Amino acid sequence: MADAKPERGGVEVFTLLVELGRARDDGLPEGATGGAFLCYAAGRDEAEAVRETVAVLKTAGLNPLEVTGQGTLAERRAAGEEIGPEDEALMARALAENAVIVAQKTWFGDA
Repeated sequence: MADAKPERGGVEVFTLLVELGRARDDGLPEGATGGAFLCYAAGRDEAEAVRETVAVLKTAGLNPLEVTGQGTLAERRAAGEEIGPEDEALMARALAENAVIVAQKTWFGDA
């Protein structure tokens, strides 16, 4: 994948780290006090990607507390990060589907 920046309207894929709290019927494992999701989200800018990600997670019954932007694919590479082929494929999918993809889940507490 050359980059996660298509010609259509300047949409890019942003890497976001979302911290989750507990909510009624959230589906988190028993014993979890919260969690974190690493997401790839399409948007014209990071603010739009964050808004879409929070909306999708709330629709799923989750309780997003804080979102930290990690940058676009190009920004992460420029910072020296190595991006594996699986993550590149997930970013390409987020771009193609104009979607939010949860790439990794981490639970906090005794889960």
